[in-house]
Amino acid sequence: FRNRKAFHEYHFEERVEAGLVLTGTEVKSLRDGKCTLDEAYARLTDDEVFLVGMDVAQYPQAVGVLQHDPKRTRKCLLKKRQIAQLIKLTAQKGMTIIPLAIYFNHGYAKVELGIGRGKVQRDKRRDLKDRQAKRDIDRVMRRGR
Repeated sequence: FRNRKAFHEYHFEERVEAGLVLTGTEVKSLRDGKCTLDEAYARLTDDEVFLVGMDVAQYPQAVGVLQHDPKRTRKCLLKKRQIAQLIKLTAQKGMTIIPLAIYFNHGYAKVELGIGRGKVQRDKRRDLKDRQAKRDIDRVMRRGR
């Protein structure tokens, strides 16, 4: 699952892979593709990283007691060195940690965290214009063959 909105809203300078602490029904929902990262961000508290605002839909086959809270805060698993690096990078003004993607690696749920700065409106417009120009050039090149 990719957070496409994040690439439109932020310039990313660094990327880090982290594990996720999940319940069984959350893993089942992730495997079914029932997850959104649109409003999610990571928060650093007491040398730990938590993912806030990630919505993992409830697993329909689970019984009521076993269900999870779709919007609960989830802990990210990182090494101390990586957490220290995140603390140092986010200490700069305007830097934030945003989840870019969630995927499974050898059966374990992983999240790719991007450390970046928010884009200004003119940057978004310039990126859109550049993307459109590249698309037009590619279209012309395909026709020319």
